[in-house]
Amino acid sequence: MQLKNHAPSGALLASLLVAPQIASAFYLPGVAPTTYKPGELVPLYVNSIRPVAAPDALLHSVVSYDYYQPHFQFCQPEGGPKSVGESLGSILFGDRIKTSPFELKMKQNETCKMLCPTTYKQGVAIYVNDKIRQGMSLNWLVDGLPAGQRIKDELTGTEFYNPGFLMGQVDGDDHVIFNNHYDILIEYHEVSGNPDQLRVVGVLVQPESKKYTKDIPKESTDVCPNFEPFELKEDGETKVQFTYSVYWIPSQTAWATRWDKYLHVFDPKIHWFSLINSAVIVVFLTLTVMSVLVRALRKDIARYNRLDQINLDDLSGTSALEDGVQEDSGWKLVHGDVFRTPSYPMLLSVFLGNGAQLFVMTGFTIAFALLGFLSPSNRGSLGTIILFLYTILGFVGGYTSARIYKSMGGEKWKMNIILTPVLVPGIVFGTFFLLNLFLWAKESSGAVPFTTMLVIILIWFIISVPLSVTGSWLGFRAAAIEPPVRTNQIPRQIPPVTTYLKPIPSMLLVGILPFGAIFVELYFIMSSIWFSKIYYMFGFLFLCYGLMILTCATVTILMVYFLLCAENYNWQWRAFLAAGASAGYIFLNALLYWASKLSLSGLAGSVLYIGYSALISFLFFILTGSIGFFSSWWFVRKIYSSIKID
Repeated sequence: MQLKNHAPSGALLASLLVAPQIASAFYLPGVAPTTYKPGELVPLYVNSIRPVAAPDALLHSVVSYDYYQPHFQFCQPEGGPKSVGESLGSILFGDRIKTSPFELKMKQNETCKMLCPTTYKQGVAIYVNDKIRQGMSLNWLVDGLPAGQRIKDELTGTEFYNPGFLMGQVDGDDHVIFNNHYDILIEYHEVSGNPDQLRVVGVLVQPESKKYTKDIPKESTDVCPNFEPFELKEDGETKVQFTYSVYWIPSQTAWATRWDKYLHVFDPKIHWFSLINSAVIVVFLTLTVMSVLVRALRKDIARYNRLDQINLDDLSGTSALEDGVQEDSGWKLVHGDVFRTPSYPMLLSVFLGNGAQLFVMTGFTIAFALLGFLSPSNRGSLGTIILFLYTILGFVGGYTSARIYKSMGGEKWKMNIILTPVLVPGIVFGTFFLLNLFLWAKESSGAVPFTTMLVIILIWFIISVPLSVTGSWLGFRAAAIEPPVRTNQIPRQIPPVTTYLKPIPSMLLVGILPFGAIFVELYFIMSSIWFSKIYYMFGFLFLCYGLMILTCATVTILMVYFLLCAENYNWQWRAFLAAGASAGYIFLNALLYWASKLSLSGLAGSVLYIGYSALISFLFFILTGSIGFFSSWWFVRKIYSSIKID
């Protein structure tokens, strides 16, 4: 993120946005630099084969594969490939890092070195050609840096490195070209000018297709001859020789800034314009709502309190005055019902407990990312920190659910203790497990291993559930949150409401505004998830998250105020569902993204995309619904504690 051309005047905003860059100048835990001497072996690891956008700019698959999947027949190291230790988050996000047969020695160039020969038979050739048409890319790692290709942004003219490189390509005559030679360009930097202390600061790979007409020696040669490209025969056998060359290039890039060339924003003005536009709309909306509510409420509260102090029987025209008050504002008329226990208090309290847990987890995660602790150099750190925070914050979920359920007069406290850590996580885990079955059936590297599933279940039941139970126990032991007004024994009849206050229209109106605050950032996040791009713009994400919270709270409070003025006291579920309706817009946006950016041929890919999108939307529903409820709850308690009730 470059700030000098587009930075706003606010110093605080600028400091928030540049925080990740400041943090990247320090050596974070687990990402300390590795220094090599000339001739020292630099390991090259291979990762999953993942789909990227094809030449038609569409994504044709969402399934990734193991690099050493037998159909691809890539060369293996002696003794077979060995897995490299990964974090839990890295495994969940589909990383499968393994050793490779490539030998890279610091500052030693090698040309046209043989890896291995192999033969692709008819069935295998059809399979590989199909994956090339789908835009599959190879992903290598050298000293923690992804091997990529140099791309030029036509709009800004800047060059950047895009992680991964294609397995092959389709030429103009619709021939599928298979890449079997790799030119590996590695940039290195001398530490303080010391030629014996060298660090890797950039990795590029230029794949080529070479139809070798003779056997290539195993050792490096002086010249790598040019050969015409070739395709794998789908009606016979094709002999292929895999080769590679290594070129070491000195660079002035320091180790601390080596990721800068991988982190690129296409047209950063879009980010700034959308952020400023959202901020202006949200601030205008908030100020408008606050001014309207404050003026109306101040007038109402003063009138109610004045009427309570006057003996209306001694005044002429008292009934007209009362009718006038009731006609102007009817929210006081439902003071005896506004804190009445809603329907399904158990389910609502469980959702709210998990929503509070998600809210705190999301806030901490974005804060850690903003400080640079979730940099892309620390692979899998995002997934690991999300799982860790959600686990230990089970205490928050249990405590919140218990306090809410007790304030609603709930008596089935044992059921509440059980459902809070089980219901929502169970839905998420069950859906995740079913989708994982599709990945297992497709032999995808993205399929989470069964042992990892067991580890997640153990973490869930050994750490998260006991913490949630502890929080619930403390919540039920605490004094109940008493309402500021008494609840009548007989419920008041609810009059008919206008169209825009009915459940469905109000949900559609309230839900679209929080979605609008995050719409642009959501596009970049989805591109990062499905197109295997690096997302690092956590400064923008932090501000969008804050705008979304503010918008969600403001519009929900406004809806609840209108609802109470219409003498409808069933605001609890209405506030939760109206704010949570923004998740419906997120799911609808995912479907539009599916129709415009993806072209998935098989059923499995479509099921996986829709399933994961529905899962994310469900969690967002719980999060935004909880924000809407708690803001409305605070508002309702505030206004009813400000008036005198006989």
